[in-house]
Amino acid sequence: MKKRVLAAVIIAAGILTGCGDELPSPIVTVPPPVTLESSAPSTPLNSSGASNSIPGVTDLPQETGEPTLSNGFMSNGEKHPITERKIVDNKMQSYLTGEWKDISVAQRRNMAVMINNIAQALPQYGISKASIIYEAPVEGRITRLMGLFEDYDDLDHIGSVRSARDYYLYEAMAYDSIYCNWGLARPWVEELINSDAIDNISTPLEGIYNGATNTYERISRPGYDSEHTGYLFIDGYNKDVKLKGYETEYRDRFEQAFTFTQDGYLATYDEYPDATKIYPGGTQTNSGGYGQSNPCFAYNEDDRLYYRTQYGQKHIDEMNGEQLTVTNVVFKVCHGEERLPNDDRYDYLAFGVHGTGDAYVFTNGKVIKGTWKRNSDYEPNLFYDSNGNEIVLNQGKTWICCIWKEFSQYMSYE
Repeated sequence: MKKRVLAAVIIAAGILTGCGDELPSPIVTVPPPVTLESSAPSTPLNSSGASNSIPGVTDLPQETGEPTLSNGFMSNGEKHPITERKIVDNKMQSYLTGEWKDISVAQRRNMAVMINNIAQALPQYGISKASIIYEAPVEGRITRLMGLFEDYDDLDHIGSVRSARDYYLYEAMAYDSIYCNWGLARPWVEELINSDAIDNISTPLEGIYNGATNTYERISRPGYDSEHTGYLFIDGYNKDVKLKGYETEYRDRFEQAFTFTQDGYLATYDEYPDATKIYPGGTQTNSGGYGQSNPCFAYNEDDRLYYRTQYGQKHIDEMNGEQLTVTNVVFKVCHGEERLPNDDRYDYLAFGVHGTGDAYVFTNGKVIKGTWKRNSDYEPNLFYDSNGNEIVLNQGKTWICCIWKEFSQYMSYE
């Protein structure tokens, strides 16, 4: 495994008030219905018929029939995570969501796209197709998003796309992503993005040594500044990935994204505190990065999803006009600092995304206070409860907010 190009910052624990006492890890779960249909297998894993080296998949030959489920309630203290992924009906469970997807999607390396989140650039296009979304502050104390897309065959474009920051690059490495960006904070990104540490599809601007010429184009947006008009086009992306010779399926270095519940099980975490409104930057303006947009995730118990708002409005995808929803929300509390603290012209930030620190995992309307751990560039982010047990997420999309520890006092939920 290669060493990091830039040194990681080991983070200390942050504090979130009002989260209650630490609680035991056993969870009570119920089995919702499974809708996966089965039929005779028809497509081999690859055109040659040879078995692929797929992380977590030990039974490569295709199988038929529905997964076997336990009936009734799970016993208190048991956990039923996905462990071995099997091929059923030319489908397998996604590493990013745990949901069943076509083999071609579930095995394909995701693309990590830097997405503009400043108010003047909204709405975004195609963002609701992301399986995982990262959010973190950048200079100017605004937030920028990085969407991890695996299921994008029916998309034409995504955006608007903005520039790279090194802490997003390091997070993308954990998922074996192909990193996509328009521009870069050159002093801190240039060496890393041009190394062999991460495959990337970058616009051919100054500081990029081997840019991608087919992926990015501008779309006319009357009334918008030009910096908010750059988009990633899927056809061009596929061309550039092929031209660069990047592997398109997950490589051996990829371990996992998260641990998800098996089909038919819901991690309810009944003994943990309720959290139905979640504010990564609190409810007031602050200088920590989230106070300007004031994002909120509101839990709907009918569909078990968190509905996202920001800037006082629903967070909408222009592609379908729908509000963004996710199944899981995670606060990853990181050590952060200003890179040029004595220069008022800049406000570039650094985040320590390796090491360990406080984490708050929100799922099924509950909050589990624990820790996150990540030891090296290509290892996953793992989340543990207060007893050291890995937290099992419910199947679906996940939103991760990287929160500067020094401003963690503003985080809140109710």
